[in-house]
Amino acid sequence: MTRLDHAFSEQVTDPVAWDRLLHALMGRMTGGISPTALQLAFFDWAGHLALNPGRQGALQEKALRKALRLAAYSGHCLADDEQTRCIEPLPDDQRFEAPAWGNWPFSFIHQAFLLQQQWWHVATTGVPGVNPHHEEVVNFTVRQMLDMVSPSNFLPTNPEVLERTVNERGANLVRGGSNWLEDVQRELAGRPQASDEDYQVGRDLAVTPGKVVHRNALMELIQYEPTTNTVHPEPVLIVPAWIMKYYILDLQPGRSLIEYLVGQGHTVFVVSWKNPGPEDRGMGMADYRRLGVNDPLDVVNHIVPDQKVHGVGYCLGGTLLTLAAAAMARDGDDRLATLSLLATQTDFTEPGELDLFIDESQVSFLEDVMWARGYLGRDRMAGAFHLLRSQDLVWSRMIRHYLMGERDSTFDLMAWNADATRLPYRMHSEYLRSLFLHNDLVEGRYDIGGQPVSVADIDIPIFSVATQKDHIAPWHSVYKITRLARTDVTFLLTRGGHNAGIVSEPGHPRRHYQIRHFKPLEPTYPAERFERETPQQEGSWWPAWQDWLAQRSGQAVAPPSLGAPSQGYAPDVEAPGEYVLMP
Repeated sequence: MTRLDHAFSEQVTDPVAWDRLLHALMGRMTGGISPTALQLAFFDWAGHLALNPGRQGALQEKALRKALRLAAYSGHCLADDEQTRCIEPLPDDQRFEAPAWGNWPFSFIHQAFLLQQQWWHVATTGVPGVNPHHEEVVNFTVRQMLDMVSPSNFLPTNPEVLERTVNERGANLVRGGSNWLEDVQRELAGRPQASDEDYQVGRDLAVTPGKVVHRNALMELIQYEPTTNTVHPEPVLIVPAWIMKYYILDLQPGRSLIEYLVGQGHTVFVVSWKNPGPEDRGMGMADYRRLGVNDPLDVVNHIVPDQKVHGVGYCLGGTLLTLAAAAMARDGDDRLATLSLLATQTDFTEPGELDLFIDESQVSFLEDVMWARGYLGRDRMAGAFHLLRSQDLVWSRMIRHYLMGERDSTFDLMAWNADATRLPYRMHSEYLRSLFLHNDLVEGRYDIGGQPVSVADIDIPIFSVATQKDHIAPWHSVYKITRLARTDVTFLLTRGGHNAGIVSEPGHPRRHYQIRHFKPLEPTYPAERFERETPQQEGSWWPAWQDWLAQRSGQAVAPPSLGAPSQGYAPDVEAPGEYVLMP
């Protein structure tokens, strides 16, 4: 019996189970972060730093130089001399942009903080002998601690908040206190924030007309009603990530990728994942592939017979679809016409800052946290993503809500982001270990049906989309598909982040993209060269992708019927269905 099998069969009477219960309790206090993983990282860094006295001396010298620079700057400020700041914030750091930060003593306060931040970056990086992963963890953790004590976070040291407080005679603090109390009450009650209630699924979001035509234990399959007299013969099957509600691709009218595809004459199907509970703890990657890709594909083949299917995967849904496509290619199953991957990684050697939370210690600890509940809660995932962008998603939000007394105006993407899902214990453990931790797909160890699969087996055209500011699937990592695949690959890099870059409808301001076609076995084309030499095109990437799909589709035909009642796939409830509404 393997260790993983044992994890699903042990009883609480087993001594190991008591250890797991302890870890689960600790996980509630640490947000799912393994204390041991942090200890190992800091011991590694501190131990190697202690054995490098030359490095210690250089750090002391650097600290002294920074102190002298700060003293000179402070003297000029007190004398009212025009003085260039001794250090500038990082390009994406907007905390100290207001002119008031240039006035004494706030000029001294924020410059001292930035100098300290720079010193700690130097201190935690480049220490000889430190494991690279441990170095990243230490640097990230120290950065989070510094962000926590930033002078912008406190009333006495934030000139913008002080000015607002004086002008409003403290009314902003009264509103902020009321906002805090309301947020605490909603958090305890498990209710969404007030701003998120402005958008309701089925009323404001996910309103493209369609029907649920099939349902199984993990997903509902939605087929959308045609809006054109004729359609491309090949249907489109969309597999979103199981960590998100599918309507990221069906936001408000005009901002819906599904609506756009339907309007361009495509017959569109989408998988809507069930929000799993404790009863689904044993669902694994094989179940998600079988019930979330193979089963929907069979249904689509019955509703639109004798036609190949354009497969589309988003984020982890794209990874799952890639696994299925590789197995189909290996087994001679040619039902897919093309494969489109949106912000999808297949090689996980460079997964970005999410790698900070993935090592053996962390995964083992997280398995114990999930074991107690049967799933990974939305709070754990949201916490990890918020940590990656704590300045924007945590501290600046707290300043606006609780010190300034303001409330953010919500929008469709924000409302969707608050509607997170859970992940079954077994599936998430297998995913983290097989793909994230061990990179089994690229290393040739990922087995389906008792035989390994390979991206190189896929022989249909691939369209891969990456976004420039993606912190979940960094574009350099997504770009590796051009090297792994041995088929025609069209790679497109667009402006934006993991979600906003994909939701990039025509007419969206300040959007541009770069696109290049790669032929099979073409010599390696480094990512840096792609970015440097590929012409930039203005506008949304959606039309470019639609043209690519149309070129690989047949002559227009009459739209198929909704569902196939004679095959047992009768249209059921209206889109968006029932699973997406599950709390």
